Amino acid sequence: MHRHGYKGRKFGRETDQRKALLRGLMCSLIQHQSITTTLAKAKEMRRYMEKLVTLAKKGDLASRRLVIARLDSQTMGSYLVDELAPHIKRDSGYLRIKRAGTRRGDNAEMATISFVDELKTEVKTEPKAETKKPANTETATKPVAKKEAK
Repeated sequence: MHRHGYKGRKFGRETDQRKALLRGLMCSLIQHQSITTTLAKAKEMRRYMEKLVTLAKKGDLASRRLVIARLDSQTMGSYLVDELAPHIKRDSGYLRIKRAGTRRGDNAEMATISFVDELKTEVKTEPKAETKKPANTETATKPVAKKEAK
């Protein structure tokens, strides 16, 4: 039996896990503009990310909605369409994969994937609102008065 006609790598995961993995990698790449992962994951992610950047460069409403739907993150999708895509000058070949040696634990081949163009933008993340814990008077310990030694 041969694997003719099958596209994509499975990574030993089920479909939903594989999609979530690729979406997470793409969001990390958009946020940090360069990430290090295994060579197989980088090559597989490039297939989807190139198409996503091409969609983002269009910039119309339908493209924006498709980008957000494929990333599953509205902030990263909007950031890609509004901030990154306008700075990309080329028509294709947006990403570069460089081999980065092997991983220490399992000797997996590692790679760094990054945008070819230098993008001088930073992700502005909103600070999360800190939740205050209610003071629980029942569990609070009371200070014990020390007896003076004579």
